[in-house]
Amino acid sequence: MSLYGMMRTGVSGMNAQATRLATVADNIANSSTTGYKRSRAEFSTLVIPNSGSSYVSGGVKSAVQTAISSEGVLQYTTSSTDLAVSGNGFFIVQDASGSVFMTRSGNFVPDGEGRLVNAAGYQLLGYDAADGTPSATANGFAGLEPVIIRQTAFRATASTEGLFSANLPRDAQIVTAGNLPSDNSGTTSTFTAKSSLVAYDNLGGERMLDIYFTKTADNTWEVSIFDRAASTNGGFPYTGGALETIELTFDPANGQLASGSDTSISVAVPGGATLEIDLSGMSQLAEDYMLVDAGANGNPPSSIETIEIGQDGTLYAQYDDGTFRALYRVPLATVPSPDRLQVLPGNVYAQSADSGPVRVGFPNEGQLGSIVSGALESSNVDIATELTTMIESQRSYTANSKVFQTGSDLMDLLVNLKR
Repeated sequence: MSLYGMMRTGVSGMNAQATRLATVADNIANSSTTGYKRSRAEFSTLVIPNSGSSYVSGGVKSAVQTAISSEGVLQYTTSSTDLAVSGNGFFIVQDASGSVFMTRSGNFVPDGEGRLVNAAGYQLLGYDAADGTPSATANGFAGLEPVIIRQTAFRATASTEGLFSANLPRDAQIVTAGNLPSDNSGTTSTFTAKSSLVAYDNLGGERMLDIYFTKTADNTWEVSIFDRAASTNGGFPYTGGALETIELTFDPANGQLASGSDTSISVAVPGGATLEIDLSGMSQLAEDYMLVDAGANGNPPSSIETIEIGQDGTLYAQYDDGTFRALYRVPLATVPSPDRLQVLPGNVYAQSADSGPVRVGFPNEGQLGSIVSGALESSNVDIATELTTMIESQRSYTANSKVFQTGSDLMDLLVNLKR
């Protein structure tokens, strides 16, 4: 029985070393795979109970462990959609069937439909941020959707906020009622100063707004805004009259807006939204009319030019007019024991009974790491270590085969003793 146990032990040793060599083969083959985590074979003894002076050998058991929590070195690239995790966490991806997994492989590129897909064909998932800052579903993947970047998508934004700052001349002549811009007379309307401001409607069309400033009394000014498209000659009269009219009053002691004066004007842009123009920077000093600053938000139809991804996972689209817009926010997932995750083909991982439950959050929150755009995480394989392990396993396999061969020879001798 001891000879049989000896042969069985030799076989278990060869099997264990074969498993170790298999992990070495995978590690070397994937040494250049983005985000790959090396596997290693760990051994434990298999002891059979013995009694008396006879010893029955047991053997060795092997178990494969994957160093998922061990980070690889970051290699920087020129693509903003190449992503790496610095610290704890995994990207959340899905396959073509919609099954969700975790990965550290962040070599994402847009496919024909604009979805960000890595080299294994898994689609990056995120939360839609177009309507405001999203919140993460802490204990699951609900609410996630594929990140889609359509380079041909056009976007127009209506103007909602504006700024106008200028100096109004203190010594300007007073214009009497009946001759004011707000009276909209084609022959008698008089004003002190005029400027124009470009705003955008809901479809991105330009709307030229004519702004008139008229002194109506000491330290008192009328501000009237008209739609230039409502005028046939670029001036009075404007069809439909003024879009909005307010009154500014100034403190004669310092030339700044007096307490209680209007500091902004709200204008309903034709075909657009309500535009709130900040006038708090207006002044009345002993100087000619001088424009200091003016502008309004919004933009004409424009397409995506580049993509930028922040460390907090926010994916911004930069349009060809220079504006930015948050499209998605990319979360990270983690588990209490990453090294116990189930390893699946395509360099992805799934929750297992030993890994603990999945937790989802945004980068830089809690124990989650940050996202690095324009970088990829290298595999954590060290070729020198793998070659050393391969030589050790080869020699150990040979030694175990000698044990089996010796046991076989002795078994033949024992069987032939009666001859």
